[in-house]
Amino acid sequence: MHAILHALSITGSMTWEITWALILGFGLSAVVQAVVRRATIVRLLGDDRPRTLTLAAGLGAASSSCSYAAVALARSLFRKGANFTAAMAFEIASTNLVVELGVILALLMGWQFTVAEFVGGPIMIVVLAVLFRIFLRERLLREAREQAERGLAGSMEGHAAMDMSIQTEGSFARRLLSRDGYTSVAHVFVMEWAAILRDLVIGLLIAGAIAAWVPDAFWQSLFLDGHPLAAKLIGPLIGPLVAIASFVCSIGNVPLAVVLWKGGISFGGVVAFIFADLLILPILNIYRKYYGLRMTGFLLVTFYTAMVVAGYVVEFLFGGLGLIPDQADATIPMEGVSWNYTTWLNIVFLLLAAALVWRFLRTGGPAMLRMMGGAPEPEGHRHGTAGAEGHGTAGAEGHHHGAPAPEGHGHGTPGAEGHGHH
Repeated sequence: MHAILHALSITGSMTWEITWALILGFGLSAVVQAVVRRATIVRLLGDDRPRTLTLAAGLGAASSSCSYAAVALARSLFRKGANFTAAMAFEIASTNLVVELGVILALLMGWQFTVAEFVGGPIMIVVLAVLFRIFLRERLLREAREQAERGLAGSMEGHAAMDMSIQTEGSFARRLLSRDGYTSVAHVFVMEWAAILRDLVIGLLIAGAIAAWVPDAFWQSLFLDGHPLAAKLIGPLIGPLVAIASFVCSIGNVPLAVVLWKGGISFGGVVAFIFADLLILPILNIYRKYYGLRMTGFLLVTFYTAMVVAGYVVEFLFGGLGLIPDQADATIPMEGVSWNYTTWLNIVFLLLAAALVWRFLRTGGPAMLRMMGGAPEPEGHRHGTAGAEGHGTAGAEGHHHGAPAPEGHGHGTPGAEGHGHH
């Protein structure tokens, strides 16, 4: 019983340490998703030129998602006409180049890991684009497109299908500060939390259990901690394999990364481990449903290679610049709640979260939330379902925020209570 309580106390301390950062990150993401329309993203990702891939990475980073939703959204973009390489770049960026991940890395591991994230992510995308350009054959891509068009369900399909951006015109500030904008931000914010919560909780529990129960000697032996050069060479190779087997994705793998870093994995190995959230076993199974077995194998090999290369570049670049922190300084949060800056930030951001959740509940959010895991419907099919206070919730490929209606939004053609069917 003492061992279990010890593990839970570590989990609780980690959770308290990162709460405000998660709220900040998802809040910023909600603002972006409220003003950037899905159709705009598709239109901008039509090829695999460097400029397009840079744009894909930027748009992905701005619209952060849990790994499952990011993978589903990438397929949706691909089905709508986006270039496959650009869709994969968007997918990588939306889970690995996001504000909340960077802030949590800085809080738990040090600012060097945050910088490494934003250096290694673009390197991974570049390596992947080169591999795709050299090895991706038209026949394999055609097979993948045919499989994607079948629309088999993976996970978080309803969430990926919803375009919750504000459809009214006007400046960024005018749209965002409108009643409609407030509702849209609230809906995106709660949906993102609902998407990430399971993996976050599992990740924190696993990290707490491993930190409490697995001796550091095990990790030091696995990562060859006593052999500096060998550790640097093996870290980026083993990191993604540990991630694949851990079943933990998105932000949920950061607490486990802390444990691995304290246990002796190399700096580049940590980076490769964090990037491997898109290769965990459940997501590989989703790739199989989305694109077929052959493309799944291709993605596994190319993604893994890109992660390893990014890990090596970061390892030797940061090592050469003297920016790798000392592993001996690594600590796992165990002090719990105390009156410090973390507590004050948590109070402020929890009040902000409460205001957004209240708006979500008042404007038909729960009805939309129930649709998050639904299967995708054929492209082009849209419908609206009335929610509370005149807020309509969307089905396949389209939750739209139209002109403001009383306490909500109108959808499509005006109808009773301020909502209608597309």
